[in-house]
Amino acid sequence: MVTLERIEEARRAAQGIVQHTPLFPARMLSELAGVLVWLKVESFQRTGSFKIRGAYECLRRLPAEVRARGVVTGSAGNHAQGLALAAKTFGIPATIFMPVFGSIAKMQVAKAYGATVILQGEGFAEAVESAQRFAQETGATYVPAYDHDDIICGQGTCGLEILDDLPEVRQIIVPVGGGGLFAGIAAAVKARSPTVSLIGVQSEGADTAVRSWREGRLVEPSPVRYTLADGIAVKSPSERTFECIRRYADEMVTVDDRSIARAVLWLLERKKIVAEGAGAAGVAAVQSAKVHLRGATVIVVSGGNIDAKTLSDLIEREMLHANRYYHFFTAVPDRPGGLAALLQLVAQAQGNVMSVNHNRIHPSIPHGWTGVELLVEVRDAEHIAQIEALLRQNGYEVRVLE
Repeated sequence: MVTLERIEEARRAAQGIVQHTPLFPARMLSELAGVLVWLKVESFQRTGSFKIRGAYECLRRLPAEVRARGVVTGSAGNHAQGLALAAKTFGIPATIFMPVFGSIAKMQVAKAYGATVILQGEGFAEAVESAQRFAQETGATYVPAYDHDDIICGQGTCGLEILDDLPEVRQIIVPVGGGGLFAGIAAAVKARSPTVSLIGVQSEGADTAVRSWREGRLVEPSPVRYTLADGIAVKSPSERTFECIRRYADEMVTVDDRSIARAVLWLLERKKIVAEGAGAAGVAAVQSAKVHLRGATVIVVSGGNIDAKTLSDLIEREMLHANRYYHFFTAVPDRPGGLAALLQLVAQAQGNVMSVNHNRIHPSIPHGWTGVELLVEVRDAEHIAQIEALLRQNGYEVRVLE
């Protein structure tokens, strides 16, 4: 059973292992929403996400003879790291199945904690199936990412911390994949403060929990589409976690990848917080006005385990969308000084050239001219308009590139 007493017990048992993560004020979000907003930064947790909470509680309660046979799980990454660290803490052999195309950073960390990592399948569901077969064949204990009372109780310790640090909280926004974090936080918070509202956020690419909540029953899951929020790209919550969502959720919403990417960049630039896509989903929901805030609000930033390459690509794309980069194609005379004249105009307009692609044989450019693709760092949309006007005044045809 998931009870407040069990969650409190899990919290006491995990002292010294699970960190009490901070609440940071988010002033810009507060101004946007018209209420005070705080960020519960689980990306500062050990292993970079909340998952160590549930994994530690689950392994803590295993009998010694069960621990000796080892544990196994299937995971997109964060549960893998949490279970690997918990298993290392208790001296338990751990085997983890992860998707072939999953996060390299998460895989490497799980290995560093001593787990055996096996890449299997293209997504979370296939990794889980492989882990369950391994458990049947070897006698190892399968530890689910969310469908277990001990896991839910462990995740619920996050809710107790929120209530202790901000007793006046009126709303809590939680990313939802399989629903274990939401279920745990909701069980803890509603037991202590039943008037606090719980809002779940999913990616549009994996929205079964939202559709199920709206219909009041666990609906047939749709195939998981690609999403930047891979940490919550789960086909469906379980019966156990959905019951908590059905009972406790006051609202459930979805956000798209553009909103998630913008939230990741905002957290990085404005709050100096590295968040993965799933971790930024709650911020995305507030920024895109998917939720209406009615009082002191806490947004759970559930994790920060994002690959450096993914983060780099995201930053580049969002700089374009935010009018911080200007990407365009034009042509210059194919003679000495042709490119230099173009770059001189960009410099005159105070644009900072980030990259140049010089193509003499571009099919749309006539003989005697050279195609040039420029990526220029700019201040804002007005600055882009100034640079473009200056180029056109000097005879350059400009085509904006996405």
